[in-house]
Amino acid sequence: MYIHRRHTHISSVHHLIVSHTRPVPVQCGQISRHTLREVLGVRLCENQPINPPRSTSPSSTMFRSAAARAAFRAPSAARQIARRWNTTAAPVEPVPVKKAGFFKKAWRATYISAIVGAGAFAYVIYDDRHPENQLPADPSKKTLVVLGSGWASTSLLKSLDTENYNVVVVSPRNYFLFTPLLPSTPTGTIELRSIMQPIRHILRHKKAAVNFFEAEATEIDHENKILKIRDNSDVTGDVKENSIKYDYLVVGCGAETQTFGIPGVEEFGCFLKEIWDAQKIRTRIMDCVEAALFKDQTPEEKKRLLHTVVVGGGPTGIEFAAELADFLEEDLRRWYPEIKDDYQVTLIEAMTNVLPMFSKKLIQYTEDTFAEQNITIHTKTMVKSVDEKYISVSVTKPDGTSELQKIPYGLLVWAGGNKPRKVVVDIMKKLPAQKNARRGLSVNDYLVVEGCEGIWALGDASQTKYAPTAQVAAQQGAYLGRLFNSMARTHSLEADIAYLQSQLAVTPVDAPARAGLEAELEAVGKALSRTKQMSPFHYSHQGSLAYIGSDKAIADLQLPFMKDLFSSGGAATYLFWRSAYVSNLFSLRNKTLVVFDWVKVKMFGRDVSREGSKRVDKMQRLPVHGHGMGWSFSYRAAFVMVGRDRDII
Repeated sequence: MYIHRRHTHISSVHHLIVSHTRPVPVQCGQISRHTLREVLGVRLCENQPINPPRSTSPSSTMFRSAAARAAFRAPSAARQIARRWNTTAAPVEPVPVKKAGFFKKAWRATYISAIVGAGAFAYVIYDDRHPENQLPADPSKKTLVVLGSGWASTSLLKSLDTENYNVVVVSPRNYFLFTPLLPSTPTGTIELRSIMQPIRHILRHKKAAVNFFEAEATEIDHENKILKIRDNSDVTGDVKENSIKYDYLVVGCGAETQTFGIPGVEEFGCFLKEIWDAQKIRTRIMDCVEAALFKDQTPEEKKRLLHTVVVGGGPTGIEFAAELADFLEEDLRRWYPEIKDDYQVTLIEAMTNVLPMFSKKLIQYTEDTFAEQNITIHTKTMVKSVDEKYISVSVTKPDGTSELQKIPYGLLVWAGGNKPRKVVVDIMKKLPAQKNARRGLSVNDYLVVEGCEGIWALGDASQTKYAPTAQVAAQQGAYLGRLFNSMARTHSLEADIAYLQSQLAVTPVDAPARAGLEAELEAVGKALSRTKQMSPFHYSHQGSLAYIGSDKAIADLQLPFMKDLFSSGGAATYLFWRSAYVSNLFSLRNKTLVVFDWVKVKMFGRDVSREGSKRVDKMQRLPVHGHGMGWSFSYRAAFVMVGRDRDII
């Protein structure tokens, strides 16, 4: 027997009894005639089949009355039939659900994490590109002038609440430079723009507006609290010099490279401290290579041109020598096979060993690695003079005697110590308390310059018991930012105390109001006492890192669960060195660009093209004619017209 789906508008029985368009077989024992007659009100003869006629007309045999049709449509009837049907039907075995395996779960977690990471990445980029509106600078507040845009000054600006002061920044460069990766730029491992962060990007994200002047500080009048500045850029306006009145002054202008008065170093050597130093070294490397391969060049001159001498066994000199050896091994020898047997790198250090801040076993590991890369190390060797082709050195022999030698060179990179800038030297001469200072302004435990009030010094511009490193400067800047925030809160609480005391003294108040004012005054006094408890600066050494070439690095780390330093070296330390430097980069933009640079070098190698031009003036005078027209313009003008660099550095 079959029950056909009818085409009349039956909703309840249509879904519960019948599930297919074809006839559904039903056993006679499952639904009796009495049940159908009782529920549906349909008269069924003994010989009448349960199968209804195929007619879709409402006047068919099964629906002979409106009452029958209404009963058939009734939800209660449908539920009763479905319930009796289910109690008599055979149970259906549940289909087992197959659980997801480990790899499927891992894949789901991976793409979900990728989606979340991409969303966070996009949000950070959008937030960085769209800063909020700033509060205008308030000239009525105390003026805080910050000199420099290096590690110390930038760390200060990051932690400083600019709403409390009228902040002015003065620096001859309008960017922050991540100096630990600077030795990687002359060889093309990292592009210069990747480690530069515009200072205006930093200032624009502060709550209150900060004034910035790209200028050089020429004089500090500590008695009248006046700072004199000068615009030393190539393009200047009518006003080139001016002065700034300050209440507080932070000297974080860094230092210059120390030459120790050795003749010829500034004329013939290349420093490695600023962007233009890296550009000069890059150009000089390729100049030496191309000049060595000039037609009919003598073998002696070829070896001289292909000899690079690095003076200074600190982290900067070591890392540059390592980067240069990688450049030679991975790129130059591939594109310049003629120089593979003549290129030589020599490192000169006046002390008994290189990297004096590292442990002895890491020093030995570095020397062994350099020997594998054919980098020669000369310790106990002092430079006496430099000319165009030779370096005169004094070598101390094991017996204690000295010997003068001449070393031919094509490129000299000077990575010596630091000396204070002229503006720092001038104020050191004015202050009697600074008579014993040598490498910077002498400061107390709160970084206040000794001998005057209202001036702080930090970074390479100061002289402390700590080494002049980027790590020390960054911690000093962060500490000084917290100190200025505490000073502003102190002034605010003192003003509140004065106001409450005046209310108690002048205004006649009843006993409950007076008790309330006294309680508030006591609370503000306790807050002021806590704010004034600012501890002096204390440096927390996190460790030292250095790259030594051949995808190897060394590290002396201060771990929290170890009393002594943890020393490590090798390929695993090299991965840690990279991850540590990437995490310390200033912005997401810098981190992304540096990682892309490393990936690009692994895929395509370093660029061996020569940058810059020897004869810029002549190139500017060369005419460029356009399609027979009678006009010409310089190459520099053409470059400006074709396109400009969108970076604001």
